[in-house]
Amino acid sequence: MNDTISPGERDIELSDLRLFRAVAETGGVTRAAHRLHRVQSNVTARVKRLESTLGVSLFVRGRRGMSPTPEGRRLLDYTERLLALAEEARADLSAHPPRGRLLIGAMESTAAVHLPRLLSTLHAKYPALDVHLVTATSGVLMAQVRAGDLSAAFVAGDVTEPGLVADVAFVEELVLVTHPSVRRPGADELRGKTLVTFGAGCTYRAYIQDWLATRGLRPHRVFEVGSYHAMLACVAANVGYALAPRSVLLASVARATVRAHRLRPRPWRVTTHLVRRAGDRSRAVEALRALVVARQR
Repeated sequence: MNDTISPGERDIELSDLRLFRAVAETGGVTRAAHRLHRVQSNVTARVKRLESTLGVSLFVRGRRGMSPTPEGRRLLDYTERLLALAEEARADLSAHPPRGRLLIGAMESTAAVHLPRLLSTLHAKYPALDVHLVTATSGVLMAQVRAGDLSAAFVAGDVTEPGLVADVAFVEELVLVTHPSVRRPGADELRGKTLVTFGAGCTYRAYIQDWLATRGLRPHRVFEVGSYHAMLACVAANVGYALAPRSVLLASVARATVRAHRLRPRPWRVTTHLVRRAGDRSRAVEALRALVVARQR
């Protein structure tokens, strides 16, 4: 019976991935060995074994040290995710309170207005949690939760994506924001003007474009920005108009330089949900979810 295991069938060990990451981060075997308190020859042998297992070269040796190949950069991305999941599993299944890394995504408006107090409470209650927050549009955030790049995310509107579950987090009133010279945002006042908004995937962008369409309007042009600060500054400079949560406007020093209009026939209220993967019962995500649900009671 042949017990020889071909290179492609060897298991990848987490310890090998930790060594690989250390070499990639430090740029050399010697520095990685020093960081990990390992013998240099052991680190070299483990990296070579990992390359043999995968059948690719992971590093390019140059005058300035070792840098990852394209395959090495791809493996580094998987390594970060796998080691984070391993830590999450260890923390989740231990008897200790939630700990480890919690990756949270949010729209910029939510991150700026609603999350500071919530995350402060989360940190005070679970100091061992290492919380990381990233901002993006709702579409991007849901894709990242599905892919496992984020533990959970705050997104706008209804959540019907397969594999995701959601809890109500906040309710926002959306207002049309214009230059103070615009008294009433009718079709004549908006026709030919620029829509200032976030990039594709922004739920609020889809809402304002639908609202305009019901009035037979299309933006003369669309000017994409990366923050509400930039958005409100553009509107104040009479570049165009925008749709924004009233809470963001009230929290901004720019509120005195623009005019907010309630959308007719009734105020627009949009629910922000906390989304997570269905079946995810990690203690860190459950701790965040419990604080969000408690706010609704």
